[in-house]
Amino acid sequence: MRNKAIILKIQAIYYFATGLWPLVHLQSFLLVTGEKTDLWLVYMVALLTLGISISLYFSQQLYLLAFSTAISFALIDVIFVVKQVISPIYAVDFVAQLIFLILLLLPPRKRKFRIH
Repeated sequence: MRNKAIILKIQAIYYFATGLWPLVHLQSFLLVTGEKTDLWLVYMVALLTLGISISLYFSQQLYLLAFSTAISFALIDVIFVVKQVISPIYAVDFVAQLIFLILLLLPPRKRKFRIH
């Protein structure tokens, strides 16, 4: 699965779900990810994540946005999990971001058969 348009759609759906979750059910989000002192920041990141997801889903030419977003989330996840500022559950998101980065960096798959 190296078709970048498909990767962008999957990444968009993942971001949509993670952005929507705290907006729909904040209590379960906080239960899984840990208590937060600045809930406004949770809502802002959720809304930004939703906006990014919609952009990625509806455009196939947004590789730079997809890549920079995955790098941003991965860095925040790993730095602040290691510093024990955020819950270790964010390491799961770090893995998801690494998968997106790897898939986006892989060269497109060449077709084995050509139809003339």
